[in-house]
Amino acid sequence: MSTAGSDSNSVPTAGSTDPSDPSDSAHETEPHAQGLAGRLNWLRAGVLGANDGIVSTAGLVVGVAGATTSRGPILTAGIAGLVAGAVSMALGEYVSVSSQRDTERALLAVERTELQQFPEEEIAELAALYEAKGLQPATARQVAQELTANDAFAAHADAELGIDPQALTNPWQAARASLLAFTLGSLLPLAAILLPPAGWRVTVTFAVVLLALALTGAVSAVLGGSEKRPAVARLVLGGALAMAVTFGIGRLVGAAGG
Repeated sequence: MSTAGSDSNSVPTAGSTDPSDPSDSAHETEPHAQGLAGRLNWLRAGVLGANDGIVSTAGLVVGVAGATTSRGPILTAGIAGLVAGAVSMALGEYVSVSSQRDTERALLAVERTELQQFPEEEIAELAALYEAKGLQPATARQVAQELTANDAFAAHADAELGIDPQALTNPWQAARASLLAFTLGSLLPLAAILLPPAGWRVTVTFAVVLLALALTGAVSAVLGGSEKRPAVARLVLGGALAMAVTFGIGRLVGAAGG
């Protein structure tokens, strides 16, 4: 069995670098798995929040525009929808991420206790995880021992739970991101319905919103690694249907009220 002191067979510990190897510095700025996944999740959440703002506010203002050509009611409904939607999104994200963070903390507390009470069993468990990934039993045991010696808690939390103890989810950050994304998305249909002349408001809003939805659909597909065309088609068709329905309802209500 190879030993930690063997030059030819030693397994580098987490975070170790070889100063003589130029490839180490070349990879320092690479977006590796955990950090990249976190950034993509935030980007995806931002795109989805903006998409929600676009669709919900567009449906609201187009519906009101179907009932009246007066700018005042349209502006009032649009601002009210923007504020209510942004607050709702932020609150929902805060509650959701807070629950996730509480779960992460509970799991980490259990793992810390197990490391204190059953250190040998935890090393064996870690070795079994690496063996299941394809390492030879002796190598897996050596890797588990070296990682445990370097930072037992971080090594076991990452391998067993998939959690970085230093990068737990932040509910306030998630809430702010959702609030901002929804607000920015809502401003687009609000501006599109208010700025053009009365006769062009609905047409311009439809065009601007559908273009924006096509863009968010494409970005979502890129972030998710899926085909762009189906993602764009779903959003564009869904947005068009939502605006058509609310506009029709607005026309009917406006005619009945008039």
